[in-house]
Amino acid sequence: MIHHQFVPKNLGTKQLKGTTTWEAPSNIALVKYWGKKEPQIPMNTSLSFTLSESRTITTLSYKPKKGTEADFEVWLDNELKEDFKPKIKKFLSRVNPYLPFLEDYDLKIETTNTFPHSSGIASSASGMAALSLCLMQMELELNPEMDDAFFRHKASFLARLGSGSACRSLSGGIVVWGEHPEIPGSSDLYGIGYPLEIDDVFNGYKDAILIVEEGQKQVSSTLGHSLMDNHPFAEQRFSQANDNIEQLIHILEIGDLEAFVNLVESEALSLHAMMMTSDPNYLLMKPNTLAIINKIWEFRRLSGIMICFTLDAGANVHLLYPDSYAKHVKGFIERELLKYCQNKKFIQDEVGIGPRQL
Repeated sequence: MIHHQFVPKNLGTKQLKGTTTWEAPSNIALVKYWGKKEPQIPMNTSLSFTLSESRTITTLSYKPKKGTEADFEVWLDNELKEDFKPKIKKFLSRVNPYLPFLEDYDLKIETTNTFPHSSGIASSASGMAALSLCLMQMELELNPEMDDAFFRHKASFLARLGSGSACRSLSGGIVVWGEHPEIPGSSDLYGIGYPLEIDDVFNGYKDAILIVEEGQKQVSSTLGHSLMDNHPFAEQRFSQANDNIEQLIHILEIGDLEAFVNLVESEALSLHAMMMTSDPNYLLMKPNTLAIINKIWEFRRLSGIMICFTLDAGANVHLLYPDSYAKHVKGFIERELLKYCQNKKFIQDEVGIGPRQL
């Protein structure tokens, strides 16, 4: 599947040598993407908050290749990671039609995260977004006439080929990925900034990420997505997600926090229900995940404050709330939730403005 708008033309013969560094944020989906077809096409529309503090910083060094074939290295936190190479090799193969000049360069990819890697905070999303921006920076050197809108547009398209949710990390605020009839400009091929009305209550939304468990999760997202192929509830799930997008459009416009809370929590539990009912089935939530969820429900019932949880593909809990509740929620986290977090660790995050070049 070649998309000609992203195939570069007339890049010339200039040889490049240098480095570029970009940082890209993670994102947390409110309506989840779970299930895909080749090449990285989502089975339903998803919608996410772009985060601010949870991000990946990637430096790409590039120089003309020494051998007959281009080579690359991947480093995480100053450690050579040979086990990362298969995923990056697959990504570079997928983007080759759109970045054909990469065949002439040896690459060194150095990356670090501001949050625990592979623990369900979408490190692949921020990582592939940051790498895609670095690769686009190389193309920009070859084509300095490229405008910023196309630069970001293509970076999102490329990032999707590495990690589907990565295409939602190329814009700030609320981002949509997947074609939906109610969202103008939405596409299965890249993410777009949410183009419709948003009530002021969703500006400056907070996300306290409660670290229940650091380290590698037992089932990768790649495997999890593949288990949707023959899932008995797959079609119902895809329909539910697309219906929830339609409901969320109205919720975001009018600022209905109670409806927002109900929908976001239902989406999180539906995601994990798909995991628990796949074949083979698996469970990424831990006892402390459930303890935190119950504490959130109790706090909301007793206080009337509209906080809610969501989950990614892991054990950690994202506690979402409007900025106006920050003081109340801070005390709640310290009193009731930190004891369920590994080493009493959490990340205080919020909706951010997107990636930037360093």
